Parts: sequence; C-alpha cells; structure tokens
Amino acid sequence: MGQKRIRGERTTLLDVARKAGVSAITVSRALREPERVSETLRERIMQVVSETGYVPDFAARALASGHNGIVCALIPEVTSLAVMNIIHGIEARMQDTDLRIQYANAWRDPEKEKRQLELFLSQQPAGILVAGGQNQQVIVDLILGARCPVVHMIDVNLTALGTVVGSDHCTAAKVATRHLLDCGYRRIAILGAGVDLRVNRRLEGYRVTLEEEGLFDPRLVMMLPEPTSVPLGCRMLGDIITRHPDIDAVFCLNDDIALGACFECKRRGIRVPEDFGICGYNDVNFAEVAEPPLTTVRIPRYDMGYRAADLLVRQINGEKNSKRSIDLGFELKIRKTTRSPV
Repeated sequence: MGQKRIRGERTTLLDVARKAGVSAITVSRALREPERVSETLRERIMQVVSETGYVPDFAARALASGHNGIVCALIPEVTSLAVMNIIHGIEARMQDTDLRIQYANAWRDPEKEKRQLELFLSQQPAGILVAGGQNQQVIVDLILGARCPVVHMIDVNLTALGTVVGSDHCTAAKVATRHLLDCGYRRIAILGAGVDLRVNRRLEGYRVTLEEEGLFDPRLVMMLPEPTSVPLGCRMLGDIITRHPDIDAVFCLNDDIALGACFECKRRGIRVPEDFGICGYNDVNFAEVAEPPLTTVRIPRYDMGYRAADLLVRQINGEKNSKRSIDLGFELKIRKTTRSPV
C-alpha cells in the first residue's frame, strides 16, 4: 500500500519522477519540451501527473530559470473585436507550450498602461507582449530596461521597442483614402475612437493623401477617446452630418464605427454607396457579411498575435532573432459600401 499523502501536502517533481520510474530531469523535459521525449514515455509521465495532481512550482522555476514561466500580455481594450483577433492568435501559439499567459487591459489609458508594464516587469516574467501603446516614450523607457524578451504589436515603423510585428498603418490609410477619391468622393470625413499610436498613424495617412489633392479639411476630423462600438459609429456619423451636411464619404478607423455609420445612413435614407461612401478598417468577422458588405482595410490581426507569440517563445527558448521589424502587410477589401472607381 502506498504512503498516504497528508492533506494540503504538495506533490513534487520528484514524486512524479519516482512514480513514473524516471529521473526528475526527464519529467521536467516532458513538461517543458515534450518533443524531446518519446511518445510512450511522455504519455506515462502525463498519466502520473494527472493521477497525482502535480502542479509546477513557479516560484522554484523562477529561481532555476530566471523567470516565472508566465508571458505577460498588455492589451489596449478588451472589448475591441480587432484586439480579440490578436488574442486568438496568441492563444493558438501558446496552447502547446508550458508557458502561461497573464493579460492586463490598459483601457487605452497611458497611466494604466505604464502601471501595468511596471507590474509585469516586477514579476520576473518569461516575456512580454505589448499590443498598441499610448505613451511611446514611457513604453520605450520601460522596455529598454526589461530583463526579458519583449515583442510589440503595433506599427512596423516604430522599431525602438525591441522586436516589432505589425503593419504600416499610415500607408494603409493612404491606400484607403485614395480609393475613396478614385470612386469620386470629395468631401471625405474621418471618424476614429480609442485613439492610440496606430489610430494616429492612420489619421496621418488620410491627412497627407487629401492634402496632396487640396481637399483636406480639419473640420471633418472627428476623434473621440472612448472605446469603439457600433452605437458610437451611429452617433458619430449623425454628428458629423449635422455639422457638415455636404460630406459624401467617411473613412472609419475601426469596422464597428463603420457598421454604425451604415446603420445611421439607413436610418436617414442615405443611399450607400450611390450617394455616400463608407470605408472601414481591420476587416473583422462581420465586415464581409454586413448589408451591404463593408469596404475595409484588412489587417492580419490573428497572424499578428500568432507571429508575435511565436517570436517571443523562440526568444524565451534562447533563439536569436535577426529581424527587428516584421511587416505583415495589409489588403484593401473593396466591397459594396463604396462606388466603383471612376
């Protein structure tokens, strides 16, 4: 009869090793690098882990490896569909590792963002993923002092933050604005919310393109600090049309705002795209099935999360990364909320 375990007594790595008839190093390898252990042996070890209820001691791991086995991910807004796509990519890459993820929501607030990064760095994490960024200089200062690998998901032109994975948001906005011009629209407003570095880069692309044509009007720029949403898009379009009834198109810096703009046009009897053009940004899951289907800029958010997590895992495992900036590109998806180019 086996020795009865005292209530509350913790199962150790050595306990698992003895019961499985292997060394503690083999158990550790099976948990941390399963591909290095034969399938038969790995299954035996995992069966013992399941039977004993073994849970890795992260404090001991931190002492041995220099980190706590946790990847910290700072996200700007948990309610955003675009951000959720990034999270799905992160989860897909991380699920087969023995690393765990700790998320923090900064709510697009620079002070909250700074505080969360400071808390992350104080925990001796395995690595940090940063999606977005409100205060560029504060983030740079904190990350430069980090003792763990950091991967930032933002604009590929902002490369002072370690490894950067993202798209060129300024160029993408130029392409979208040029498309609206090519369709014959001339009084083009821009609607944005949850303003951060990426949104500001998109605004820059819009402004530069319209200035080249002598059509930029700062009164047609509407940027709000609150989180993006479909109801917000309805309200923003209603407000901008009330102030400037001569506008004939909007470039919305998120698809949920663009969908709200579509709803508001239907409510007001404005024909889309015949009399009014709408272009969104991100190409989230509803864009293609909206009625009419939404013209938008596709940013590969899932791939961004997956690639960023993959790079971080590789760096945690000691691989060198030769690239400082990885451009995932973008694609203008022309659908039915804009006219055919003239």
